[in-house]
Amino acid sequence: MSVAIPKLQGRGMTLGDQLARHARSIPDATALRFDGAGLTYAALDQRVTRLARALGERGVGAGDRIAVLALNGLEVVESFLAGVRLGAIVVPVNFRLVADEVAYVLADSGAVAVVTDPAMAPLMAKAREQAPGVTTALVIGGGNAGPGSEDYEAAISAADAGPLDVVVDEDAPAFIMYTSGTTGRPKGAVLTHRNLLMHVFSHVTHLGWDPADRVGSYAAPLFHIAAVAGLLPNMLIGGCLVITRSGGFDPVEMLDLMESEGITSLFLVPAMWAAVVAVPDVAERDLSRLKRISWGAAPASTTLLRTMLDTFPQAEMVTAFGQTECSPVTCFLRGEDALRKIGSVGTPMLNVEVRVVDEAMNDVPRGEVGEIVYRSPMVMKEYWNKPEETSIAFEGGWFHSGDLVREDDDGYFFVVDRKKDMIISGGENIYCAEVEDVLAAHPKVGEVALIGVPDTKYGEAPLAVVAPRDPADPPTTEELAAWCREKLARYKNPREYSIVGALPRNPSGKVLKTALRQEHSAGSLVAAPVV
Repeated sequence: MSVAIPKLQGRGMTLGDQLARHARSIPDATALRFDGAGLTYAALDQRVTRLARALGERGVGAGDRIAVLALNGLEVVESFLAGVRLGAIVVPVNFRLVADEVAYVLADSGAVAVVTDPAMAPLMAKAREQAPGVTTALVIGGGNAGPGSEDYEAAISAADAGPLDVVVDEDAPAFIMYTSGTTGRPKGAVLTHRNLLMHVFSHVTHLGWDPADRVGSYAAPLFHIAAVAGLLPNMLIGGCLVITRSGGFDPVEMLDLMESEGITSLFLVPAMWAAVVAVPDVAERDLSRLKRISWGAAPASTTLLRTMLDTFPQAEMVTAFGQTECSPVTCFLRGEDALRKIGSVGTPMLNVEVRVVDEAMNDVPRGEVGEIVYRSPMVMKEYWNKPEETSIAFEGGWFHSGDLVREDDDGYFFVVDRKKDMIISGGENIYCAEVEDVLAAHPKVGEVALIGVPDTKYGEAPLAVVAPRDPADPPTTEELAAWCREKLARYKNPREYSIVGALPRNPSGKVLKTALRQEHSAGSLVAAPVV
């Protein structure tokens, strides 16, 4: 006699379920630490449930979008987990954006609720003037983020603490991560619970995490995919995530944190690692518990990588490569390969299938350059409300990364160039078309091209090459800088300007950016974008 087993509709396989499981099995274990304070799994689970109920009481339901615009803190992680526990979709917002850019994200995602903090509340209030669909605003620590603003903590305290009986399917969207494209308009990559959980399962298994991997930290803003995905490995194994403060990076404070919190696994972008290894007393610190150092999100020099290995000989070095749409890591370079294959981004992570193809989707021979394309349960579901862009991205049944690579005889990949016109500066993506569109609107600019040039601190820096509309009245650097400061987030602003008579073009009229890079002394670095 056969017995019908009821389908559980994904119960037990979502981000919220992972938290609940640890709250039952290890309630007193520390889940999060920030600025000297912490939350156990039981306390975090209860606060997340209360916050989810508070949002539900304000009309937020399954599939609704909740935007989170705040500096790093415990409440940001609570907001992420409350949103996905409710079955809503979380939209982390870059706090470096200006009001117009925030408004676009709110409007494009169709956000109905926002969580923000006092530092970001004025920016959110201004952005909401262009996004009337937002009806709920919870402000951490209190403040005015526009109509209907409420105190975050008061909303949690007033909510019921009882279990939330919501079943969320593992294939339901969990996050929309905005990542700009070559058109200049940001696109929302839709990542499901399954995408993210398969990523963390594969990540932990591939790198051989064990019970000693208890305390991890990702010195990244929580709106970034590196941090969103980075909080999950420790949560999966019941460990602790140490959240770093937003603002200017202080390498001495980072070393103090590594010592005091006993960090076992740490991710920093190369500019941060360069600052840490330059601290005079770094060799005298007690970092014996540090067993893994990882980097990505920006280029790194071979000199820096060798210095990191010399400074932390007890720790395995891991290079992470990928992009937002892949949840995000697709390849790792680790262990002894860090030096043996220096300059490579490694080999595919568990559960990631890759090909290197030409424009016609034919595999190219090893050693030749082609675009790396992916198939994986970690690849995003779609671009939010952009069916045409989604179709192009998955043309031929594989996700097109836009990265041009070559594969060596041992199966290791080396990034040669980026097919998508993008600059990576200090771990942040700068999309040339977006900046070029802004500069092209300046009344004195005839044409413009943005290129990346080597920068000792940030890996790459954006340089704008500008041809004036009227050669007799060219724009000044000060005029262009003031124009960009008003219309773009600070990290997107060109750090240098070059005024030229005309841009070099090929016979078809396309700007020859390779020639511009050569002219402006662009060099080669190890590339490891995680975007």
